[in-house]
Amino acid sequence: MIGVLITASVLFASNVPSLAASFVTGSQSARQRPPAAQAILRQCASLHAVPGPSANFLDRQRSDRYEPGTRPTLIKNATLWTGARNGTEVVYGDILLDKGLIREIGDIPEDVYVSRDTYVVDAHGGWVTPGLVDLDTHLGLISAPVMAGALDYSSAHGPVLPWLRSIDGFNTHDAALALAVAGGVTSAQIAPGSENPIGGQAFMVKLRKTSERTPTSMLIEPPYMLNDSRQDPNLPLRWRHLKQACGESTRAYGNRMDTMWALRSAYAEAREIRDAQDAFCAKAEAGLWGEVGGRSFPEDSRWEALVDVLRGRVKVSAQCSEAVDLDAMVRLTQEFKFSIASFQHAHEAYLVPEALKNAYGGIPTVALFADSSRFRSEAYRGSEYAPRILADHGFPIALKSSHPMLNSRHLLFQAQQAHYYGLPPHLALAAVTSVPAAAVGLSHRIGILREGADADVVLWDSHPLQLGATPRKVWIDGILQVGNDTDHVLISPGKTAPEWLELPEVPDFTAEREAALQFEGLPPLRSTSTVAGRVAFRNVKEVFLRQAGDSARVVSRYGLDSGAGVTHVIVDRGRVTCVGPVCEGEGRNAEVVMDLRGGAIVPGMMAFGSALGVEEIESELSTGDGALFDPLREDVPGIVGDVGGLLRVDDTLLFGTRNALVAHRAGVTYATTSFVRSPLFFRGTLMGGLSATFRTGAPHALERTAIIKPVTALHVSVGRAPPGSYHPQTASLSTQIATLRRLLLDGEDARTQTGEWFKKAAEGTIPFIVEVSSADVMATLIRLKTEVEEKRGTYMRMVFSRATEAHLLAEEISNAGISVILRPPRQFPWSWDDRRILPGPPLTNDTALATLLKHGVTVGLGSWEAWHTQATRFDVGWAIFESNNWINKRQAYELVSTNLEKLLDLEGWIGDMGDLVAYEGGSALDFTSKPVAIASPARELVEIL
Repeated sequence: MIGVLITASVLFASNVPSLAASFVTGSQSARQRPPAAQAILRQCASLHAVPGPSANFLDRQRSDRYEPGTRPTLIKNATLWTGARNGTEVVYGDILLDKGLIREIGDIPEDVYVSRDTYVVDAHGGWVTPGLVDLDTHLGLISAPVMAGALDYSSAHGPVLPWLRSIDGFNTHDAALALAVAGGVTSAQIAPGSENPIGGQAFMVKLRKTSERTPTSMLIEPPYMLNDSRQDPNLPLRWRHLKQACGESTRAYGNRMDTMWALRSAYAEAREIRDAQDAFCAKAEAGLWGEVGGRSFPEDSRWEALVDVLRGRVKVSAQCSEAVDLDAMVRLTQEFKFSIASFQHAHEAYLVPEALKNAYGGIPTVALFADSSRFRSEAYRGSEYAPRILADHGFPIALKSSHPMLNSRHLLFQAQQAHYYGLPPHLALAAVTSVPAAAVGLSHRIGILREGADADVVLWDSHPLQLGATPRKVWIDGILQVGNDTDHVLISPGKTAPEWLELPEVPDFTAEREAALQFEGLPPLRSTSTVAGRVAFRNVKEVFLRQAGDSARVVSRYGLDSGAGVTHVIVDRGRVTCVGPVCEGEGRNAEVVMDLRGGAIVPGMMAFGSALGVEEIESELSTGDGALFDPLREDVPGIVGDVGGLLRVDDTLLFGTRNALVAHRAGVTYATTSFVRSPLFFRGTLMGGLSATFRTGAPHALERTAIIKPVTALHVSVGRAPPGSYHPQTASLSTQIATLRRLLLDGEDARTQTGEWFKKAAEGTIPFIVEVSSADVMATLIRLKTEVEEKRGTYMRMVFSRATEAHLLAEEISNAGISVILRPPRQFPWSWDDRRILPGPPLTNDTALATLLKHGVTVGLGSWEAWHTQATRFDVGWAIFESNNWINKRQAYELVSTNLEKLLDLEGWIGDMGDLVAYEGGSALDFTSKPVAIASPARELVEIL
């Protein structure tokens, strides 16, 4: 870094300082104007230009992005959320799209459009919003499926790189682009990575592939200097965009002090150039051409972007999370007098709102995740209540994906969760439309519905803040992208009731929000009390209980199957003893009476596939088990006494972690955890160890019911390692299969851990869980299963986990008696092995989940991230809607309870003694409720949360 800065200083010193000195000491009178005087004066005049649209921008008759031949479109009978008036304006009527623009809004008479070959869509009262705007993504830079030839995220060539441009690495073949559009996202900021304090220039793009098929043609108002062209004085200046970062992510170039020095050094360099330009122009504009001395305008292409930052022409995004980093960035803005358009991630912004208000140039937008905390040390104090807290302090709130950290397709889910946790609905919708549009200086054309704005429009199947809201149709520049009538995709046939078009009611989290502030993001998570006697639950609308017997399943005792109103449930010593109106009398003797207000009592859910219980913070090895040996890459130390290095999770279980306790309070009362890791598109080692099943709310391993089953299953991970994997040089796929064949056919001494447990897996006495994505690899594994069973005369209990492409072999998987755990529930083509997904509505009628269930496969749902387990019930509810109601509620609950128990051989370990969770306010599978109690028959008590 120092070398780069010194070189720049030396190069610049040969021009600028001597020129500046001549301005100070020169005393010559004006000489004759040089031939280039007019050009110099125009360039100097351009320094005073202010970015933004022309005063008559909305009067334009055609978009600069209009594709000739595009038919006009009329959406009639719509409920239009316009984004105006801080997101509070709703218009009931029609909207006309033509020439790439929104031409009219309101009650549009037929004579306006009927004679113009207009495509007419009847919304039937459905919600229409602006296309969603994702403020922070790496779309096209980390392209799906990830391959070495298209991985252009961060540069390793220095800490400060303002001359790099994300558009130069933007891959238009990224499969994520079409998927994002299917989620209603029409525009996105394409930002370099955060490993550099200044990673480079960002660009705003429309996610529609144009007829030119080029990255340049997808840009929204590209700055004129993109092609080294000069500003046309007759046209308004366009905003530029820059990505900065601080904190943990820049560790490759030093610690926090190094990061801030790198930033200060860079801005000092830019300030010298700016001051030299101002001095040069002052002389030229005064006509002192003699003092200019025939010199050219002082500039340096490496630093010109930062010079524009100092001139207020760049929308800067700063990715900083902790208070120490946010405060440092605020000081930087004060020192060099530039503004921050948006703070990204900003996990602790809600703890220091007044500090952020001191940023130079005014209050910045704060771009957050709704639920992504504890994946790094700097995110450990993040809170789901941050959006509401910051909104109460007057900050514009944006919600973003940082794709591929979160799938950009699910951007709206971020707004839905923020609303669930307290953000007012108008601000939640604005957070993914008008606020991010304003943060990048494009609110005159995107993120809002008004006449003259770009025709980026989404028609939804329900209120946008309802869980599972799906686009029926998406237009970008007035061109239909999703929902063509000829696609014959059925979207949400079950959402016909009027309440689907209404704003969902959400619980009151005032107490939780106040606790988050009081304890600086680390509020107590243990239950408030326990009751060992009788508890009466009143006004219960749904009751789903575990069925006793050899085969675990969920049965509806009240609500869904009966079609009745509310009822009463009595729990004695943790067990349900009475369900129905007749229980009201028994409730009189209850120690505690809880009114669920139309809520539900359902089985406690199970987390599978994350690191829950073996680490506290994903990126901090010191909070977990540490690095594991890969026997296909290195020899396991002889002292271990096992060539395969097969390890047990129960030896390293952590209890009382925040992720586990948050999951517990969210109704996820059990977890099955192995050593298999596959965050994003990474892969771990072949040996995934021996998983354990435990209770998420247990205080320690010695508590009587803490560990449900110390050894649950044998886990392995099979597949190709994509670029960026933790182990990119792992053994070949054929080597992995050959190793499994040998081990399953008694290739190791049964007195070793590897030999013993692979023998048990081959004999079917323990489930054999294979982490696998590719259908081709699954086919090989099915053949391997048959081979082992034939040679040994046994029956294996094989389970495919992750199973991205399992839908391609649904019948074969069913015939082979193999179960499947889909993780994550909503698939994405992360790697080459994952590329053939079944995305579901609005792109396909079926999902992988529905396809597998239709073929009789036992399916469970899992997750990747420990911090996401608190949203398990929302994942399950979403799965119902994506299946076009092919899955009912009983089946949905089984996906994360009894189905997992079956395929993990836990039926006799949990069964009808499994936990039940009481939800107040509504169903457990939507945004209307929150958990308030856990009934635990095994512990003979009820926890009051």
